[in-house]
Amino acid sequence: MHPEPPKLQAHDLTRTFGTTHALGPLDLTVTPGEFVCVVGPSGCGKSTLLRIAAGLTRPSTGTLEIRTSSPRPAAMIFQDYGIHDWKTVLANVRFGLDIQKVPRKEANTRARDWLTRMGLADFADAYPSALSGGMRQRVAIARALAVEPEILLMDEPFAALDAQLRTILQDELLALTQSTHTTTLFITHSLEEAIVLGDRVLVMSARPGRVIAERRPPFPRPRTGGIRSTPEFNALKGELWDLLRGEVHQEAIPA
Repeated sequence: MHPEPPKLQAHDLTRTFGTTHALGPLDLTVTPGEFVCVVGPSGCGKSTLLRIAAGLTRPSTGTLEIRTSSPRPAAMIFQDYGIHDWKTVLANVRFGLDIQKVPRKEANTRARDWLTRMGLADFADAYPSALSGGMRQRVAIARALAVEPEILLMDEPFAALDAQLRTILQDELLALTQSTHTTTLFITHSLEEAIVLGDRVLVMSARPGRVIAERRPPFPRPRTGGIRSTPEFNALKGELWDLLRGEVHQEAIPA
């Protein structure tokens, strides 16, 4: 039996903005059902990589290919939620289904199911202005997963939240992605987040961003947020920080 081909594959990928070499060359492979986290210093091209994967930015050279078997290739979740203030919570979650022309009755049922799973069933008719930051991000996650994407692209989705709420949503996302087995590429500044969520953690260099290391958290799935208190968790966090420290220092030095 032949292994499934990668869901996402980049080869010799680069991106420049004017005279600034922002990213690469970079090679990346993400296999079906894998949760890959990317960490690196500010300005190293992490978000640029994700925007290329989402088709929002074109690479300067090289290729990035997403291989899917359905008309629902990828969904993206941004740090700033990306939901529409003028739509109700239900309409926001249903948005991608409406674009796919899913019949309204089915779309409402699927959207309400995801609202229930995200603890938002009582807010279906509310508008985003009535929600906390954490609730808005739950709406964004529900909207992305409602279309049943083959690949989930997440750009620091919890960065704007306080530490306690961030931990809660990390654990919720961990449980969700373990149940759906959705292939995920996740960008984060947080080493803790990467270790809790990832099957693999990729460490990027200072600009231009390249992958300089890869680590696999030694925690079998299904896992829970309880791994944060283990010696193995703290040892891996320290190892990742040792890898990153020099890159962060390099980024802080003026050109």
